[in-house]
Amino acid sequence: MLSALAVFAAGARADDHRDHDVARQAVERGEIKPLAEILQMVRDKLPGEVAGVKIERKGGRLMYELRIVGAQGRLLEVYVDAATGAIGRTREK
Repeated sequence: MLSALAVFAAGARADDHRDHDVARQAVERGEIKPLAEILQMVRDKLPGEVAGVKIERKGGRLMYELRIVGAQGRLLEVYVDAATGAIGRTREK
């Protein structure tokens, strides 16, 4: 799996920097888990390579949106609650 830093650095856009700041501040306040911890939790349940990460607010909660290349090269979009690490919606792209 890619490191958290590598995921955020790959293909950075202006919004990505804001996303990174939002995530960093929320981690510092103890509101969400660090991305590295989330990736470790997800790795155990959804093996594959992380191809991208975003953080966004859905329904008032911060969610990590992970793009994971899984078995047979399938691309999965996985939403993970940033506060708890609970895997939410998962769909094949």
